[in-house]
Amino acid sequence: MLKVYFLIQLLTCFNTILPCILNTSFFFINISKTNEMKVLPFKIPKPENEALVYQEERLKILYDQLHQHGEIQISYIEKGSGTLLVGDTITDYKSNDILVLGSYLPHVFRSDTNTSELSVVYTLFFDRNSFGKGFFDLPDLKNSDSFFENAAYGIKVLSQQEKIIKQFNKLKKQNKIERIATLLRIVNYIDNAKFSALSSFVYKKKYTDDEGKRMNDVFKYAMENYFEAIALEDIASLAHMSKNAFCRYFKKRTNKTFFQFLIEIRIENACKLIFKHPDWPISYVAEQCGFQNAANFNRKFKEIKGVIPSHYRLQRF
Repeated sequence: MLKVYFLIQLLTCFNTILPCILNTSFFFINISKTNEMKVLPFKIPKPENEALVYQEERLKILYDQLHQHGEIQISYIEKGSGTLLVGDTITDYKSNDILVLGSYLPHVFRSDTNTSELSVVYTLFFDRNSFGKGFFDLPDLKNSDSFFENAAYGIKVLSQQEKIIKQFNKLKKQNKIERIATLLRIVNYIDNAKFSALSSFVYKKKYTDDEGKRMNDVFKYAMENYFEAIALEDIASLAHMSKNAFCRYFKKRTNKTFFQFLIEIRIENACKLIFKHPDWPISYVAEQCGFQNAANFNRKFKEIKGVIPSHYRLQRF
């Protein structure tokens, strides 16, 4: 801890010298009412040799295409909520969440559309070699190894949030060197925080643009039509594949079948409805989420959440 502290102070002091040492540049993106970033699926646009990207988003709908990028992403959700798909797992995100997404970890944020408020998200993008090859392997930074290991599967920070948010709030007015120091503080806080993993399986190969578009189309269709009956023939046709080929393709990249994935989407949306409409009967929630009968819904809900829907409701309220 003391070594990290002194290194941060050193970075802050050498405001004019360090850029020459690092021979890198930095990038600031401010995204407001329209998505000016123009992100292509599975690619994040930034000029070559950029070391640190600081991004502010103020949008009604966050970028909702499945994508991956080589940079590690640390995001602070100041305002907003929705569904988050990371790797093989569906979960939710909400205001004050702090999320870490590892290098080339496929993900997509699906904003809740039943609100007029803008989502506000602050993000840092960097990779292990952003500040020079071996930078994070220095003895003073060796404790950061666990941060990079955990980031590979994505994490949601469960403690130290106030300290981390305080650091994020400083970024807008900081110069480039101060932002490096702030990033190191944030990494240090996250490394010492409690967290939950966001995914359990990561496809080890980078997606091509064609693969990315195919998986994005499948995920998007499932997330937008989960309440309807979806036939294997229809989803395979969307992917321009035979049924057998699609099943193999999807399982290889997510470590689960498409219908396992679909059930997880339905359960996650059921959780939102249970929270939003506490007076709705459980059977009606099941119906609204694409389940044909309450018994199957209760069984699948318990498999994923560990409790039956009625007990989940009691826990939330």
